[in-house]
Amino acid sequence: MKAIETIATVTKDGKITAQLPLDIPEGEHQVVIVIDEKPLAKQEQNKQKKAPLKFSAYPVGLVSESLTFRREDLYAND
Repeated sequence: MKAIETIATVTKDGKITAQLPLDIPEGEHQVVIVIDEKPLAKQEQNKQKKAPLKFSAYPVGLVSESLTFRREDLYAND
């Protein structure tokens, strides 16, 4: 038995579509489905909106003036 947590799409006619890991063999499988009562989009709207993270730039400069990391310096000619 394998537990898989994924997001599934339910259509108006009651059909469900979900992405499973590739190691599950094709064919019929017995499954247990547990569904939250509210769709995911409505749950996300109820969560508090968080401000996006802000990352400041940190200038590090060159390690050494003699290191240019040019293609000619990194790779051989052959």
